[in-house]
Amino acid sequence: MKPYPKYFDKIRVRPDPEAEVKSRAPACQWDGCKQPGTHKAPVGRMKEGEYFQFCFDHVREYNKGFNYFSGLADGEIARFQKEAMTGHRPTWTMGSNSAARSAPDFAQQRSGRAGYHNRMRDPHNMFGTAGAPRQRKAKPLEAKALETLGLDSKATGADIKARYKELVKRHHPDANGGDRGSEDRFRDVLQAYRVLKQAGLC
Repeated sequence: MKPYPKYFDKIRVRPDPEAEVKSRAPACQWDGCKQPGTHKAPVGRMKEGEYFQFCFDHVREYNKGFNYFSGLADGEIARFQKEAMTGHRPTWTMGSNSAARSAPDFAQQRSGRAGYHNRMRDPHNMFGTAGAPRQRKAKPLEAKALETLGLDSKATGADIKARYKELVKRHHPDANGGDRGSEDRFRDVLQAYRVLKQAGLC
């Protein structure tokens, strides 16, 4: 057998992926431990964002005895748990303190995609916004139909129906005495009412 056969030329030893991490890690902070501190452990309450560096065995030991609420009274723990249910944000009972806002620096002027909040239409005051309902502006065809019936843009659905009945009685072929002009007017009234009905105004 040759001392360096061809079958052993391509054998490679896979490097340990944690070896480099261990070499750069600080020493374990457990008393008397010389292992690399590759694992983080939280320091405790009121020191969020600060961590101890422990080796694997000592981080397990530390986590077994870790208590975030150590030294805190039972009432304080209960209050913390209750506030944690709402993400520590202020809340109020439904229907009470309606004038209060969750954030004192609530921006009245908004820009970009959030600007819809101030531009949102609430014509029927469903969300309690102040102000009278905005009047619907009649489209050109609807305005012409209203003019045909002798009404303005402020006319309600009841006004339109009442005016339509009145004009139909007056210009109906059975009641106009054979007047051709009255027939044309009757046709215009029917067409105008159809336009307004399709637009949802009556």
